[in-house]
Amino acid sequence: MVLTRVPEAQVNAATVETKIRDRLAALAPEALELLDESALHVGHAEATGGGHYRLKIISAQFAGQSRVARHRTVYAMLEPLMRHHIHALALVTQAPGES
Repeated sequence: MVLTRVPEAQVNAATVETKIRDRLAALAPEALELLDESALHVGHAEATGGGHYRLKIISAQFAGQSRVARHRTVYAMLEPLMRHHIHALALVTQAPGES
């Protein structure tokens, strides 16, 4: 049996979505909605690599944090993916009970 390593640039969207969910699991989200909007950006001049995602996450760990602090937390957790697999990320971060 021969094992081959898939180049980072060829990781498919489903794998990236799984990696995003796995990395954010530490926040113990009550809800996590992740949409891959990459198809909406095909052909755009700036769409040179990585996917476009929209994320809504609700976590008790966000209670008492500013929106900026919440976004920094998410970006820090996803930083390794931001280098090659995520080109754009739209965030909605909430604590339970917020709307």
